[in-house]
Amino acid sequence: MPDIKIARTDTRVTETPNASMTTLASPTQGGTTTVSLWRVSMRAGQRGPRHTFDVEQAWHLLDGTATVVVDDETVDLSVGDTVVLRADVPRQVGTGSGAEFVVTGLAGGLATPTSPDGPGEPVSPAWIG
Repeated sequence: MPDIKIARTDTRVTETPNASMTTLASPTQGGTTTVSLWRVSMRAGQRGPRHTFDVEQAWHLLDGTATVVVDDETVDLSVGDTVVLRADVPRQVGTGSGAEFVVTGLAGGLATPTSPDGPGEPVSPAWIG
């Protein structure tokens, strides 16, 4: 029987200058073979880099407020809102007040930073694998 419980002690925390990501479920933790689930915590005034992911993701806001720039459209989120981010569409997540999200997407996705000079090198974030 496959693992069905992932204990709190088995979560992984990845800190970046922009957010703290806690992996709640992923293939490397057991219990799932294709999806990852993580919690994203952002302090007031934080904003992640503009980037794309090669997999679709759903971000659900648990606490605070947030703004997600998707391509060139700004989406304001309040507690209880969910935004679905299609694969390969540029996005940037930020918060003025602080924000807590739960996020899911296919495991193994690659993030590619974007800038006016073009795309950077794809990376596999530790929290989604």
